[in-house]
Amino acid sequence: MTAQVDYLVVVFTATSGASGELLGSDEKELELLVWQLVDVKNKKLGKVNELLIKPDLSDLTEEKEEEDVVEKSVEEEHGSKADCVFTASSLETALNQFHLQLTNEVNSAGAGTSVCLCTDGQLHIRQVIHPEAASKNILVPDCFFSFFDLRKEFKKHFPTSDLKALNVHVMAESLSIPFDVPPMWDPSATPDPSAILPAEVAVQQVQTMANIVLALLSEPFCHTFPNQERVNEKFETGTCSKMEKVCDNTVIRARGLPWQSSDQDIARFFRGLNIAKGGAALCLNAQGRRNGEALVRFVSEEHRDLALQRHKHHMGNRYIEVYKATGEDFLKIAGGTSNEVAMFLSREDQIIVRMRGLPFTATHEQVLNFFSPGEGLKETCPISGGKDGILFVRYPDGRPTGDAFVLFACEEHAQSALRKHKEILGRRYIELFKSTAAEVQQVLNRYSSAPLIPVAPAPLVSVLPAVSLLPPPGGIRDCLRLRGLPYTASIEDILTFLGEFTQDIRPHGVHMVLNQQGRPSGDCFIQMTSAERALQASQRLHKHVMSSQRGTNSRYVEVFPCSADEMGLVLMGGSLSHTHTHTHNRSRSGTGLSPPPCKSRRLSPPSYSFAPAPPVLPTEAAALYHPMNQVLLAPRPLPPGHAYYPASAQLYMNYTAYYPSPPGSPTTVGFFPSPSSLSTPGGLVRMPGLAYNSAGVKDLINAVQGYQSPAESISLLNSGLISQSSGSDAPLMSLPALMTKPGGQYLDLTLL
Repeated sequence: MTAQVDYLVVVFTATSGASGELLGSDEKELELLVWQLVDVKNKKLGKVNELLIKPDLSDLTEEKEEEDVVEKSVEEEHGSKADCVFTASSLETALNQFHLQLTNEVNSAGAGTSVCLCTDGQLHIRQVIHPEAASKNILVPDCFFSFFDLRKEFKKHFPTSDLKALNVHVMAESLSIPFDVPPMWDPSATPDPSAILPAEVAVQQVQTMANIVLALLSEPFCHTFPNQERVNEKFETGTCSKMEKVCDNTVIRARGLPWQSSDQDIARFFRGLNIAKGGAALCLNAQGRRNGEALVRFVSEEHRDLALQRHKHHMGNRYIEVYKATGEDFLKIAGGTSNEVAMFLSREDQIIVRMRGLPFTATHEQVLNFFSPGEGLKETCPISGGKDGILFVRYPDGRPTGDAFVLFACEEHAQSALRKHKEILGRRYIELFKSTAAEVQQVLNRYSSAPLIPVAPAPLVSVLPAVSLLPPPGGIRDCLRLRGLPYTASIEDILTFLGEFTQDIRPHGVHMVLNQQGRPSGDCFIQMTSAERALQASQRLHKHVMSSQRGTNSRYVEVFPCSADEMGLVLMGGSLSHTHTHTHNRSRSGTGLSPPPCKSRRLSPPSYSFAPAPPVLPTEAAALYHPMNQVLLAPRPLPPGHAYYPASAQLYMNYTAYYPSPPGSPTTVGFFPSPSSLSTPGGLVRMPGLAYNSAGVKDLINAVQGYQSPAESISLLNSGLISQSSGSDAPLMSLPALMTKPGGQYLDLTLL
């Protein structure tokens, strides 16, 4: 609480765009500033001043005057009822002139020195003056950082009134103050917010507001003006605990930010509104890079609502989308639980720099030496606190991630440190970025706790049959895998890169792999007409440079031959290690397979997706042939009630006649367990004539795949094999299919 001020300055602004409750929502420039001084102690009114802001367009003439023209007593020419009319050519000049004229008037009155602005609502200060000044990098005079909201002061004596419905006309009627209505404006009618307010109306508004202030100061109200509205001059960084309660009505999500923007840039975009301490949190994507979004927490719902009015306002050349968010969203990004991070971020007014790409063996001493000045260099950037100003990011088991955060005492030291971007530490170049406290929390949360983007649970691999996830060895390697493509590469760029080998591509044989966000992952598979041409292409094009027509970046591309089975595995969501793609003779333990995450990969682009052809053969007859090259599986969703993926997460596989289907059977796809639909008791099947060079139980699981024959029910005997199936008639239905399996050996099936 502060003492009563000596003077109140009733202020009214108008822009070249919307007025009323939409004032400032369209980013239009300020063009009119009207004010009147009120002597609080003596209850006297000063003269009405009007300041017109007109851009000076006389730069092309040689007779331009450097100083602004000040005109007095021009009511006849301007048509205004103000006592004094001034003209300024820019916002900066207008604000400085306002402050100068106000200071001179207060000094001439001689009744005190303390002055505070008073406006009708929050918009004139928070949504007009401060945002435009911030966008033009204009220093705002100190008098604009505190003000009284006349509506809130009025509501203290009329508590039943609706704050959002209040305006000057309503307050004047409640206090029985005569209100002179200009002939061209009817305050009782529904106002058009998009209409430009006439200058005469602005002057009338100020005069009425001044009379309302005098009425509140007089009996029977005898109102005092002790509590001022404050505008934060700068954004305060800080930490946020996951245990903290954050109101849902104070958080917004900003989208479309430039990737290099910081929390200070966000605070500048929302200048005039009070952001909570540490309330600007930049969001990171799955790769740990900024994704152009941020969550911002304000001090109250009122400020959040004003922030929503800045939807599609501009930050530089980009417009920013502003939406509502929840407190839970903010805590996921900015909340932290680590005491080490809390200690690191407890030093206020520190500049944080993120280091990325550190050697895993990097130590505190190496980081300190990295930022120490070299020989012959005078520029210094000492780390604040020495070793205590360095925070290494580690996995839960203590392994380093290659990231670290360092603190600097001032902006000058931080800028000197950022100039070391991509300098060498050890044998690696180090990337440096200006960071925030919320980004520190988010990076630590990502590495030390559960990921923000849910993935398939771990038990998936242990439950699925191991062999069904692996492509059979020895397949024909008539496909190419391209790895490390530019992210802007298109199908045309890939065809240009292949050159003479383009004529050997099968129709519709180019398949790009997308990541979880639906963006190019840098991988691509190409189906060739023969294994010989695929091998020649890999030998000739491996590590050649590919350029993209849609971007200036060029990258060398790794080219490996692979089989159709391996391609189908990756496109289904699995992954291949280097061993899997480089060697022909490989063991199953070294393939580096991972379980297929839900909807993690899919075919791209849409123009290369075709409606699946109907099956050429009936299901029973199709089992005679190898499913990878002959059977065309129609797209099907996962069965309902799947044990590992939610029912809403449907995985569709789009295959054409030129795309080999994954290992499968008429009732299931080999990558997913099939729920048993048979209620009959199981039966035993004997398989005499088993090949002696077979791989054992694993090959036999492939042979009876799709007929609910669990692995533990298969027994190898000296004279053959006995298999137990869920249905007594299931193996007999597949007699033709098992005649050539496994290893091409004829099998005689006998139901036991």
